[in-house]
Amino acid sequence: MQKIVPHLWYDKEAKEAALFYISLFEKSKLLNETVIENTPSGDSELVSFELAGQEFMAISAGPYFKFNPSVSLMVACESVEEVNTKWKALIEGGTELMPLGEYPFSTWFGWIQDRFGLSWQLTLTDNGQAVQKITPHLLFSSDSCGKAEEAIKYYTEVFDDSKLGLISKYGAGEAMSLKAKVKYADFKLGGMHFSAMDHGFDVDFNFNEAFSLMINCKDQIEIDYFWDRLSAVPEAEQCGWIKDKFGLSWQIVPDNMNEVLYKGSKDENRRVFEALLKMKKIDLNALEIARFENDKKV
Repeated sequence: MQKIVPHLWYDKEAKEAALFYISLFEKSKLLNETVIENTPSGDSELVSFELAGQEFMAISAGPYFKFNPSVSLMVACESVEEVNTKWKALIEGGTELMPLGEYPFSTWFGWIQDRFGLSWQLTLTDNGQAVQKITPHLLFSSDSCGKAEEAIKYYTEVFDDSKLGLISKYGAGEAMSLKAKVKYADFKLGGMHFSAMDHGFDVDFNFNEAFSLMINCKDQIEIDYFWDRLSAVPEAEQCGWIKDKFGLSWQIVPDNMNEVLYKGSKDENRRVFEALLKMKKIDLNALEIARFENDKKV
């Protein structure tokens, strides 16, 4: 099972977006669809899917959070044709952030925001050197600008199967923002590769809940471990969701979440979900108690 799963928040378009993304990549498919009834956002559609063999999740849960370029998906393309084909599909109804062209770091590259708001970086790789087809890219901006190196070093201390890679710094005059330090860094968390940088310009956007990272935990001990080390904003704690000290959103959940929520009768599942909505950190024992609370009253 994938330890960390990128999670995408949409108003109503989760399935539509997932099917569109699936159409762009080989080894991609829809895994599961679930409707979660009576959430604070109403009935919410949850979709899990694979892109190039990597797992993602998306939810339609209302117009509360909007994507911005603080998190993007970097796609390692094997040919100019692949870059151009994906660019053509993603630009339809989307917005160009960096035009398609040659750059010092890539012979063929473009940065784009698709029609759903999600940002993508398409880059030509040399001789298939990419370690991962799709790499989440963290752009430390606004209040978090200048903290990229501190953040990735902290994350690699928290997660097993993690490693720091290259950390390249801005040279004199390369960044307009005086806070920016890291021009590019790569690292691995829980077996997944990431990249990061400080934003070279002063902008007003930052991380938010539209793009979060789900951590699949094997038991309550692991849930407690990640919660204690990552949660830094008490008012953001809700139903397993947290924000860390750099503003990035995470979801700390059991790796058998569907079983936890849906393994019983309709009434049992309703009680479990109602108990979950009242929680900040997920308490697996409390959810099981909620499942059978009516039986105990008989």
